[in-house]
Amino acid sequence: MKTLGKLPVTIVTGFLGAGKTTLLRHMLDNAQGRRIAVIVNEFGELGIDGDLLKQCAIGCSEEEAAGRVFELANGCLCCTVQEEFFPVMRELVARRDDLDQILIETSGLALPKPLVQAFQWPEIRNACTVDAVITVVDSPAVAAGTFAAHPDQVDAQRRQDPNLDHESPLHELFEDQLASADLVILNKSDLLDADALARVRAEVVRELPPAVKIVEAHQGHLPLDVLLGLNAEAERHIDGRATHHDHEPHEEHDHDEFDSFDLDLPEVDDRRLLDALATLVGRHAILRVKGFAAIPGKPMRLLIQGVGKRFDKHFDRAWRTDEPRTTRLVVIGQALDRAAIAAELRAAL
Repeated sequence: MKTLGKLPVTIVTGFLGAGKTTLLRHMLDNAQGRRIAVIVNEFGELGIDGDLLKQCAIGCSEEEAAGRVFELANGCLCCTVQEEFFPVMRELVARRDDLDQILIETSGLALPKPLVQAFQWPEIRNACTVDAVITVVDSPAVAAGTFAAHPDQVDAQRRQDPNLDHESPLHELFEDQLASADLVILNKSDLLDADALARVRAEVVRELPPAVKIVEAHQGHLPLDVLLGLNAEAERHIDGRATHHDHEPHEEHDHDEFDSFDLDLPEVDDRRLLDALATLVGRHAILRVKGFAAIPGKPMRLLIQGVGKRFDKHFDRAWRTDEPRTTRLVVIGQALDRAAIAAELRAAL
């Protein structure tokens, strides 16, 4: 339901691999007639998450679905609000009578607070309201103390650097995502026993404003009534949410500690590829790998998503006649040696 005549916007944030895209797919598949526009902020150039979302059954043709998904591919969304984000929102505001809801998936490295503050701009504020900021938490990662992925190498670098304080950048970013939340989802809760899940909940509660609710989920499967219609009007109170990355209005900020690059490869054996990627994760500060692989003799494209040393794969669709059968990956991490990673991967294959 629209609040005070304004178009409600739900912002979904969380670390890489926490399950943001899976949550959005669930919401779109269960839209129950809602007319939803999706803005996907992809960290990397392949637009993989956007491609996944376009496959969802949301009651329209493929062409119509493609027009509903806005991919912002030139960096974290909080850094592009004055570039791509504003024109996209202006276009959606012009179509507000045709929409019931906007969903925004931030990159796993984005800070949600500056994005929410963008909804204070008069042209957006008069037409839209942030119904809620939903932070998706990778419960097993929090239980393991890594918060996301498998950042052993990152932690080792932090300990060796005398210029860094006792908090790792990942932990601070995790706290900032919670500080901006109106609803927190403890995702992958089925992978933990009751005691471990209770410890995760306690860890999260320490970082939350008192009124923020916490729900548990498996693969983002939650009723839409829990996710939509929270009427938080987050843009009105976001300035009071203190975060580690608060800065003066004209002070520049970036995420130079994070890096990403693309790899194009020929057809590959899937087992050999996954083994090689797992080895690379152990040797480099790689947080996540995702993309599509062309497998010799297979008519379908293999989707690959890896968080730390944990990799998932499945065939998502048949190769189209007009697209090359190539393997395309995005590698995301910190202080990555692109040439070395590419050379090692090609040598292993």
